[in-house]
Amino acid sequence: MRENSWLSYTEEDDKNVEVLAQEYKEFLSKCKTERECTQYFIKEAESHGYQDLNKLIAQGNRLKAGDKVYGVGMGKTIALFQIGKQPLTEGMNILCAHIDSPRLDLKQNPLYEDTELSFMDTHYYGGIKKYQWVALPLALHGVVAKKDGTVVNVNIGEDPADPVVYVTDLLIHLAGKQMEKKGSVVVEGENLDILVGSRPLAGEEKDAVKANILRLLKEKYQMEEEDFLSAEIEVVPAGPARDCGLDRSMIAAYGQDDRVCAYTSLAAMLEMKETPKRTGCCLLVDKEEIGSVGATGMQSKTFENTVAEILACMGEYSDLAVRRCLANSKMLSSDVSAAFDPTFKSAYEPKNAAYFGKGMVFNKFTGSRGKSGSNDANAEYIAGIRRILDERNVAYQTAELGKVDVGGGGTIAYIMSLYGMEVIDCGVAILNMHAPWEVASKADVYEAKKCYEAFLKN
Repeated sequence: MRENSWLSYTEEDDKNVEVLAQEYKEFLSKCKTERECTQYFIKEAESHGYQDLNKLIAQGNRLKAGDKVYGVGMGKTIALFQIGKQPLTEGMNILCAHIDSPRLDLKQNPLYEDTELSFMDTHYYGGIKKYQWVALPLALHGVVAKKDGTVVNVNIGEDPADPVVYVTDLLIHLAGKQMEKKGSVVVEGENLDILVGSRPLAGEEKDAVKANILRLLKEKYQMEEEDFLSAEIEVVPAGPARDCGLDRSMIAAYGQDDRVCAYTSLAAMLEMKETPKRTGCCLLVDKEEIGSVGATGMQSKTFENTVAEILACMGEYSDLAVRRCLANSKMLSSDVSAAFDPTFKSAYEPKNAAYFGKGMVFNKFTGSRGKSGSNDANAEYIAGIRRILDERNVAYQTAELGKVDVGGGGTIAYIMSLYGMEVIDCGVAILNMHAPWEVASKADVYEAKKCYEAFLKN
């Protein structure tokens, strides 16, 4: 077993770990949806000299080695490129992560009243343990798109002066039958409704509490009840990311799956000062938690189309050029892995598990049981990765997601491998994956950024 990274750190390393951790916590606290992440990344990219690809296309500008551009998909995905010295047909070095996280989404007709309490219906997104989402402070993040074309941002529950919303649970004194149920149905999906009000509006004879909520929404967001039909409002844990542990060695926060890999990938990309040999790319996508579907998921043609536009701006476009570029690319499919939890050690195979403080986790394959849905990276590609990381003194480990027959999971790696490119899964080990609050080691966050920097430069 590899040495704990903390034991090898110099004073400078310790300082760098804390600086990165603080910046990462600030990002997590601000960005709890894929839209918020994308807006944050655009701002950071532009501050580092990246230009909007669509604007360059409209102006008829050409791209050359050293240029930095980004493309955005529907406000929910972003791809950054730093053009390298080699022809794009020789491939790119791609860092890819996802920026969506498990949560509750408001339904399109959410608001109702029952016994003078007002609730909003939700539909959970991604794989969750439903009982973990009750009896904790929740916030509302998202947008309301109106018929006149305006889009209103919604953010309620993060400012200390804001109210929070809440999913109620049955008190223990009356929960005898509930406690006899299987964990999967202790709380059922249709019962994950958020409590939003209890004060009736004077003068209303029917659904007076609901009427009061609508009045408040009208005052603050100029929205009518029908505007929920074209809204995307996510229900997420309220509150900022926090240091975890008496030694402050860990970070507890919502959405670290997979924003820990997204943030460190972006940070590594933005620190590329010199023109790289191979074009560097940082691709941050949506919808991974529900199968990478839809126009903003990895199964869409958005990334392929963006690569085609890049080639056209370089005067090199052809269908064959796009195919060669993607086939010759190398990619780190960066997604979190399960950290070994001694409280539940029976779910893990200790020789092939990921441990806090041991650095980046590489998964040769993911999938479930018989490697179903897995990419299964080539041995030669893994050998090249090992060489790069060892030369750069990056701490890393290998793992599987639990025992063979216990369960498993998947990533976007298999989708990108369809182009014929070399892809391997890697990421940061976390505890409580898919829970409202997840925990990561600061040392592993630091090693992730080092790993991505090393990959981009080789």
